[in-house]
Amino acid sequence: MPVWFMRQAGRSLPEYRALREGVPMLQSCFDPEMLAEITLQPVRRHGVDAAILYSDIVVPPYAAGVGIEIVPGTGPVIAEPVRDAAAVAALPELAPEQVAPVAAGVRLLVERLGDTPLIGFAGAPFTLASYLIEGGPSRHFEHTKALMRSEPELWHTLADRLATMALTFLKVQLDAGADAVQLFDSWAGALSLREYREFVLPHSAKVLRGLAEYDVPRIHFGVGTGELLTAMREAGADVVGVDWRIPLDEAVRRLTADGSPAPAVQGNLDPALLGASWPVIEAEVRRIVAEGRAAAGHIFNLGHGVPPGTDPAVLTRVAELVHSLEP
Repeated sequence: MPVWFMRQAGRSLPEYRALREGVPMLQSCFDPEMLAEITLQPVRRHGVDAAILYSDIVVPPYAAGVGIEIVPGTGPVIAEPVRDAAAVAALPELAPEQVAPVAAGVRLLVERLGDTPLIGFAGAPFTLASYLIEGGPSRHFEHTKALMRSEPELWHTLADRLATMALTFLKVQLDAGADAVQLFDSWAGALSLREYREFVLPHSAKVLRGLAEYDVPRIHFGVGTGELLTAMREAGADVVGVDWRIPLDEAVRRLTADGSPAPAVQGNLDPALLGASWPVIEAEVRRIVAEGRAAAGHIFNLGHGVPPGTDPAVLTRVAELVHSLEP
């Protein structure tokens, strides 16, 4: 069974911290050699079955010229939040040449990964918009939801522009040789299904369906999206990422309730359990693999990203255990 870990490139690895020392996050995303090395580090260490491009959700708007800084301990901070028509109109478009260093890093990775596939990376329009509107990370997304509901036309204009940006970024990665893509709608779980269908689905679909010509697997993931899984699949996902809140067999039941064929799923070990004792982790891994058999295919992963304090040896051991189990 294939296994990889979200946020496997960095954070918990001492070799990553040594390489990144003194180098700002966004700068490291535009250094082809560093980008390639960071992406490769967990593949070497853990023996995972796929590499995920080292990047960040805000790389496309940053590359296009939006004032963004990733503040350690906080996350992306936007110099001038986008909250009115003038700010949306002023939002620059992303030109492929603005992410040429990322393409160069992908080409290096394709050379060095051999038979290990490389998954491209982009943030979905809603999650990108939430950062731009809120001005940084948010717990409740008050400004985003207020703009979305009060000025729907302006929201759709913004989301459409961000969908174009994400699509451009993913096409650059695929043109450079990436084998698959994952669209991260990290914060879509803050929405109701009705809100998601009206305000988000069309824009995520623009991204995922816009990649159909490449004929590569498209993974769609969000946190807290148990109520949104069917809609996220409709957006054009070949593989539906599931966080840790619902069992994989229940996710498959929801995804097939309308008569649709069983999907492929990805997930869904609770990242917090990586700090538990090994018997607890092993039991959870075995349970998840068993429940994943309800799907047409299962990629073992976490239900979100690797916590920074995780012992890397635990991730290696999880990968070895998954590989030892029958799919």
